[in-house]
Amino acid sequence: MKNSQQSNQSAFLHFLILNSAFLLLVAGCNLAPSYHQPSVQTPPVFKETNAWKLAQPSDGVIKGKWWESFNDPQLSALEEQVAISNQNIAAALENFFAARALVKEARSAYYPTVGVAPAAAKSQSGRNAVAEGNYSAFTLPADASWEPDLWDAVRNTVRADVYAAQASAATLENMKLTAQAELAADYYELRGQDEMIQLFNETVKAYQASVDLTTTLFQTGIDSELDEAQADALLQTTKAQATALGIQRAQYEHAIALLAGQPASTFSLNPAPVSTPPPDVPVGLPSALLERRPDVASAERTVAQANAQIGVARAAWFPTLSLTGSAGYQSTSLSSLWSPPSFFWSVGASLSETIFDAGKRKAANEQAWANYRATVANYRQTVLTAFQQVEDNLAALRILTTETQQQNVAVKASQKSLDLSTERYRLGIASYLNVIAAQETLLGNQQTAVTLRTQQMTSSVQLIMALGGGWNTSELPSSGKLVIKSSPGGK
Repeated sequence: MKNSQQSNQSAFLHFLILNSAFLLLVAGCNLAPSYHQPSVQTPPVFKETNAWKLAQPSDGVIKGKWWESFNDPQLSALEEQVAISNQNIAAALENFFAARALVKEARSAYYPTVGVAPAAAKSQSGRNAVAEGNYSAFTLPADASWEPDLWDAVRNTVRADVYAAQASAATLENMKLTAQAELAADYYELRGQDEMIQLFNETVKAYQASVDLTTTLFQTGIDSELDEAQADALLQTTKAQATALGIQRAQYEHAIALLAGQPASTFSLNPAPVSTPPPDVPVGLPSALLERRPDVASAERTVAQANAQIGVARAAWFPTLSLTGSAGYQSTSLSSLWSPPSFFWSVGASLSETIFDAGKRKAANEQAWANYRATVANYRQTVLTAFQQVEDNLAALRILTTETQQQNVAVKASQKSLDLSTERYRLGIASYLNVIAAQETLLGNQQTAVTLRTQQMTSSVQLIMALGGGWNTSELPSSGKLVIKSSPGGK
């Protein structure tokens, strides 16, 4: 009897092994369309580099920590905090971990599901039963079920989840780049406010000297009280304007604190003007932009995901094979539960196919194709937007460079006009209104010059962002890494 039971167990195992091997051989019919990255029209060069080119290193690409090219240690220190403390990035990181967990969950469908359900029961039949008496039953079964992936529905689901996780990783990188660029832009806007405040403080001192001059000339009878009043009115107006500049500076400081993940109440930056010129940004070729922008990479991986989901939808047209097996021990006595005669096993297979579903599967296939075409359109739109943003910022920097040079000439001319007007006023051959007009013109031109310098810095930041920072598609996690690696803290 013992040999017979062992023979049954051996036959059961051989049955499972042979059937598994057979099903693995016949499986693998991939119903998803062959995936090709959607074609996009790529210009040979950026238009705005034809007339004006930024200096380009030999490799022609931005690498690593792009903010270090601005040579500002304080900016670099703040940028290092963005990836660590920014809560939006922290949320995006957890979204990536969730997408990676979906890959592992989908892969579990490759394997059988095994469960155990130990049971013990005692019962008594009634007096009118065929067999009166007390009964005990002890069962220790193990049940297994498996649906072979004959039509690659599971495999395409895994592929789709891998592509979704890669898209999530690219989205995470795009969020980092966006936060880093926003911090740098806010930082230079704040430094622009510092320079503007410094300009107004110096202007207030100069206007105070003009008030002192008109007061002296009035007291000596050379000038009128009207000129003194006009000089004082301009001084007080300029003081108020200088005070108002503090509002926007405070707001930029608070925005930087938020991006760096710090409370605005405890964060502060000491005033300091911009001390370095805009960096030379390597532009490279438009064709390389598709590999350098994380948002473009995310859109492309979403297309690949939609392509794989077509295969999942198509698989619903074909029959489903289910294999089930059960083995264990069953006895009316706990003492004999583990004996060979108590062993039992069973195996089975079933094939199911939907004959009528009122167009449900057809609609699911139409939806999958429509989703795919939508992702292709979104991808191409993302690429077009990327080219536009690069061209916008190249044009801005080209024009700002010329405009800044012209504005510097205007500031010098305004300063000369003020010097001449002041001297003529001292000599009593010109009205003080000429001095006021020259003062206002000089201040206006100086404000414009500061604004242009600030715009140069922020446009350089925006150009680097438009070029993708120092990122590359080679940094996307492979399917193997998505399965093997675990998130911090065992999440």
